[in-house]
Amino acid sequence: MDWQERFELIKREPTEEIITEEELIELLKTKDRIVAYDGFEPSGLMHIGTGLLRAIKLQDFIEAKIDFILYIADWFAYLNNKLGGNLELIRKAGEYFIEGWKACGVDVSKIKIVWCSDLIKDPEYWETFLKISKLVTIKRTLRAVTIAGREESEVKNPSLLIYPLMQATDVLMLNDKKGVDICQLGMDQRKVNMLVREIVEELGRKKPVAIHHHLLMGLQASGRMGSFDENESINKQISFKMSKSKPETAIFIHDSEEEIKKKILNAFCPPKQLEDNPVVEIVRYIIFRKFDSFVIKREEKFGGKIEFKSYEEFAKAYAEGKVHPLDLKNAVAEHLNLILEPIRNHFEKDEKARKLYEIVKNASITR
Repeated sequence: MDWQERFELIKREPTEEIITEEELIELLKTKDRIVAYDGFEPSGLMHIGTGLLRAIKLQDFIEAKIDFILYIADWFAYLNNKLGGNLELIRKAGEYFIEGWKACGVDVSKIKIVWCSDLIKDPEYWETFLKISKLVTIKRTLRAVTIAGREESEVKNPSLLIYPLMQATDVLMLNDKKGVDICQLGMDQRKVNMLVREIVEELGRKKPVAIHHHLLMGLQASGRMGSFDENESINKQISFKMSKSKPETAIFIHDSEEEIKKKILNAFCPPKQLEDNPVVEIVRYIIFRKFDSFVIKREEKFGGKIEFKSYEEFAKAYAEGKVHPLDLKNAVAEHLNLILEPIRNHFEKDEKARKLYEIVKNASITR
């Protein structure tokens, strides 16, 4: 596989931006072993954004011959008071995440799992943290707290100021200890990646390539975090993202056929509208990545069954009003159920996965 093919796999949706493409191309042309990472705060049940969408993108990297690290940020969930700040429960959630990725199709034998609780034991971690803390202002740090899903006005304790500084430290430590070249995170983590790229040269380090993927929209397509201070399209995406703390707006990887259908039927899905349409997003970012075609079943009097071979073909038809929102919703619910059925089976039949799921499911989810 040549560098162009590898580049196209990495760039494939749901990748939304690469900072910079020139730097990534240089890596692909010159470095034999390239390492990327994505980090996760274990804080509750997996929805299709955390599970399916991440697994789809991770498979692109594996196919592109990129070594991949999944970083379980257990101490970050503690700082963010997730799961009531119960560190033991947070770690169980991290173990559950690993089972979730396995169920979503990630071959864990081809990736590396790294825990924050292990990384921070290295004395160099805190030395690096202190060096970073001297290079950034409080104002700049405050602007980055949105990576924790918080607004600046929510910062009452120093823990949320520590959060972005620790994540910047993660990047440098993962580079030093694990050889990470690429930060492959969601668009909501963009601010800290840009902060890292601003300061690394002062620390005598090489800039990591920052690759950000799309955030799947919540089913009600309504903002939940107020305003942000960067590019409006990015702000909107962060504000509208699917959230486990609002279960009625999220499809969880454990949802039954009935739950999926109910949630999708209640989802925001205006006719002819492609942008800011969560049902259309599921077609674009998940269904066309899991199936070769998308079939919508309709009664003959409404045109009969219709099959789309690409998202572009579907999008054109929907924008022209040739597909009714109700028909679209029924088809999406059917396709999602087919995707999630083997995932549900994994958590029903695998004893370890089932026990972890029960622990996390019965925990009190805190935002």
